[in-house]
Amino acid sequence: MPNAVRVPGVVGLLSYPLRYRSTQSDAASASLTTCAHYRADVSATTPGDANSDRQPLMALIGGPRGALESILPPLAFVAVYVGLGDDNPDSLTWAIVAALVLAIGFAVWRLFEKKRPTRVIGAVVVVALGAYIAARTGSAAAFFWPRVLLNVLSAMAFVVGNAVRWPLLGVIVGPLVGTAMRWRKDPVLLRAYSRASWLWVLLNLVRAAVLFPLITANALWGLAASGAFFYLLVIATVFGSWVIIKRSIPADHPGIRHPVIQTKDAPSHD
Repeated sequence: MPNAVRVPGVVGLLSYPLRYRSTQSDAASASLTTCAHYRADVSATTPGDANSDRQPLMALIGGPRGALESILPPLAFVAVYVGLGDDNPDSLTWAIVAALVLAIGFAVWRLFEKKRPTRVIGAVVVVALGAYIAARTGSAAAFFWPRVLLNVLSAMAFVVGNAVRWPLLGVIVGPLVGTAMRWRKDPVLLRAYSRASWLWVLLNLVRAAVLFPLITANALWGLAASGAFFYLLVIATVFGSWVIIKRSIPADHPGIRHPVIQTKDAPSHD
């Protein structure tokens, strides 16, 4: 009798059953097959980081450290500036120092643990650029202009990625789940990542739209709170992305951990 094998999915969301048959005479040549004429690229899949395999959602969101890295630098900047008073000629300087110390501290923390500091290095650059603009203009609110620019550029990058059939969500998630860029050979996953990437376009545009009026109105405490608000938006976007991906993948597909290569006579899932 055939045995049902369940291929591990992402946090249990994207797991689909595969069936296989084996015989004693040719057990060595037994193959895994999906319904229809698909060949799963299972053997080429290499496991990623253990924590990422178990909790890819948390890895995308950044976990508690990601929250701190997103929230503390802008909050510290505003708190120090307001605490010292805008009539204090040194308040802006100390606010910049506080934000830079925190951003650099998070980067050093990651380096000390031998983790990729890419996320925090980007944050350090944004904080440094914001500090430069604030110092040049003498406006504390101007510290947040680079964040507007970053979100607009990020939205454009996701749009371009979809246009050239390199959806950035797939570029991010592929290595995270151990498939590298092999998902691009699977039209089902390519389409799923493309659809979910539009949600990230929306996220970046919303963040830019929220920051712009707060900066022009010099609403410092609103800007300080934006880090926490945006972190919640990221959580919602990540979970929304998984819903879109799940609904974009048909039931006979083994899931995002196992890209499927379509043979010439395979039917399309359009």
